[in-house]
Amino acid sequence: MASALQNPTVAAAAAADALRMADLPGRGRGLVAARSVREGEMLLSEPALLLYPSALASLRAYCAACFRALPADSAAIPCASCRAAAFCSPACAAAAHPRLLCAALSHGGLATAAPAEAVQEPLLFLLSAYSLPDPALRALLSLSAPPPPPGAQDAAGLHAAVAALAPPHALPAGFSPDLTAALLAKDRGNSFAIMEPYRPGMSLELLKARAYAVYPRASLLNHDCLPNACHFDYPDRPGPGNTDIVVRALHDISEEREVCISYFAANWRYADRQRRLLEDYGFRCECDRCQVESRWKDDDADDNNGDDAMEEEEGEEDGGDDGMEEEGADGDDDFPHAYFFVRYLCDNEGCWGMLAPLPPSPNGELSHVFECNLCGKLRKEEDAMPDEGSSGMVH
Repeated sequence: MASALQNPTVAAAAAADALRMADLPGRGRGLVAARSVREGEMLLSEPALLLYPSALASLRAYCAACFRALPADSAAIPCASCRAAAFCSPACAAAAHPRLLCAALSHGGLATAAPAEAVQEPLLFLLSAYSLPDPALRALLSLSAPPPPPGAQDAAGLHAAVAALAPPHALPAGFSPDLTAALLAKDRGNSFAIMEPYRPGMSLELLKARAYAVYPRASLLNHDCLPNACHFDYPDRPGPGNTDIVVRALHDISEEREVCISYFAANWRYADRQRRLLEDYGFRCECDRCQVESRWKDDDADDNNGDDAMEEEEGEEDGGDDGMEEEGADGDDDFPHAYFFVRYLCDNEGCWGMLAPLPPSPNGELSHVFECNLCGKLRKEEDAMPDEGSSGMVH
């Protein structure tokens, strides 16, 4: 995995010209390729506008500033103010952590106010967001957000909890229930999870979020059920920028083509994808894959797993530019996009993360090695063979 980011600074500089924002008909704002992109290229490397712990339990395990795993040898530096959080280094201790979160932890009221994990996450977000300096808070509020779904978070109750936990003089101007509701919508529509890195022998069930982060530019990436890019976290890598989001191209992307990621595991079935997108993001997906799967009969879903299509496409080469989009575009096959899953879906048992090629070498040579963005598995391109005809799709 380390080879994916041998020189993050150089790679980030090379990615600076890869994307541009565009207004896309029917899709709102998005990011498109500003030039031709090769597979594995880093498209974006961006620091977080806002970082906050996923739960109170994270405070015992991770640095409160950079979310690296805290050393097990008691070398962690406790927060001088709240003593509930700790830092991995003097530099992180000097950077501190969100002031309102620190204040809420100082008098012990936070654990009482948020006994359930479902309440902890939005409350930790609000205390961290309201700690931002005014320009950063305005930048957060400028992000797009979907309308709240039925049964959305109790904004009024969370607002009252923030008011009870935070010193009144520390709250920003304009602090109000409406502002709290607006912030919660930004969190729901724009936050990325920073995952616990997979380690050999680790149960995949332990792959949970250490923290959440908001990245203004990455938040412009729209969803596609057959994405052409995916994002990575490297929270324990040495040096600065360990919580930066890294987005890499799955395959060649032509100039002006929209760059998309998947907002969840790519092997979800059609009904589950549509439900999640509608509830959390306020839209129904009409991508090529969804148009094919929408025609499947519910009673045939378990049988129609794309095996036949995959066997037919097994020997086909990746067309490169724009990936699998044109393979089986007429929709005659049961699942014309099955080759996508053979090539880009991790086959580690229970994982189903996305496999992106490692970046090309400085001389432009392609790596032909793929890295999973969830478990970190490295797989050679020649090993991307179907397992007895199964695409790994859930129907």
